[in-house]
Amino acid sequence: MGTRAVIFDMDGVLVDSNAHHRGAWRALLDELGVTPAQPEYWRLTIGRPSTEAVPLLLGRVVDIAEAHRLADRKLEHYRRLSRHGLPAVRGVSAFLDELAAQSVPCAVATSATRVDTDLLLNRLGLLERFAAVATAEDVRRGKPDPEVYLLAARAIRIEPSDCLVFEDAIVGVQAARRAGMRVIGVTTAHSETELRAAGVERVVADFEGVTWPA
Repeated sequence: MGTRAVIFDMDGVLVDSNAHHRGAWRALLDELGVTPAQPEYWRLTIGRPSTEAVPLLLGRVVDIAEAHRLADRKLEHYRRLSRHGLPAVRGVSAFLDELAAQSVPCAVATSATRVDTDLLLNRLGLLERFAAVATAEDVRRGKPDPEVYLLAARAIRIEPSDCLVFEDAIVGVQAARRAGMRVIGVTTAHSETELRAAGVERVVADFEGVTWPA
């Protein structure tokens, strides 16, 4: 039947939050006295649940209790940095208006927590635009596992093959592709070359000028 619905990642796609996430990870590593092995260490975290990103950043096995403790501390730093709010990615509100006018079902599939997702999207007046929201607490496995995207598609009762995804993270692109969905990359975190290598069909810098059907 062709593409019938749109599923959005949140951080870096709906909300321009990547700078605050990088700052929060940096603050956590500074507290731990850890010097990252690579300059762009934060790329390891993009699109992943924080509990899964912690061992990647530390370069060692981390038990689940420590992973949750450090993820919670990173979240404290992130909330401190973002307490005055975050901007929406340019053009996203107008694009959501167009989708609503054409009765296109929309959902969110994010690695963020439910609390942060509701808070950020509510502040921007975007939460009510989505028929379903799937977050980190709703799945057993984070991206690049396809579970969160499959859950979002099921929640809006659309076959995965009929869904279009907007993603900025490599692991998110991999998750959506494994779910059998089309993907357009948003270059807020990775380059066009990196996103195309992961499997996107094309890229956009933001939603300015994006129209439906995309």
